[in-house]
Amino acid sequence: MPKTHRVELTNDDRRWLFEFIGRGEAPVREQTRARVLLKADEGPEGPAWSDDWIAEALELSTGGVAGIRRRFSKRGVKGTVKRKAPDREYETKLDGEQEAELIRLACSEAPEGRSQWSLRLLADQMVELDVVEDLSHETVRQTLKKTDSSLTGVANG
Repeated sequence: MPKTHRVELTNDDRRWLFEFIGRGEAPVREQTRARVLLKADEGPEGPAWSDDWIAEALELSTGGVAGIRRRFSKRGVKGTVKRKAPDREYETKLDGEQEAELIRLACSEAPEGRSQWSLRLLADQMVELDVVEDLSHETVRQTLKKTDSSLTGVANG
């Protein structure tokens, strides 16, 4: 398969990649991407290995190597090696006052006939008190987990 994306590294790029790998602190996937770029380097000091050789040496698929080449042509060295930040942003379901009300409610006495609050009961009570328009038990769970609140009095960790 002919290479459509060439990898030509500058001396600074090559030095950064060697330091990046040498530290050994980065996730293995990022180190592997760095190694692919070093082996694929077609610059004057690069080995210019073929995708098949790189794939065999680093135990990757040739398509994976080609994808790393493609990313390099679009994002550069650091954009290829480092993980891409997610495009999505999630808005929080509860603001600070609503979270405080949920925690206050969870720490209060359970309703009559119950030994403790359930997540669904808390969600329903928050809606009933007009704190929020609607609320899922999963949002209640995540919020209480985030704040280290416990419905049972048992430590979370």
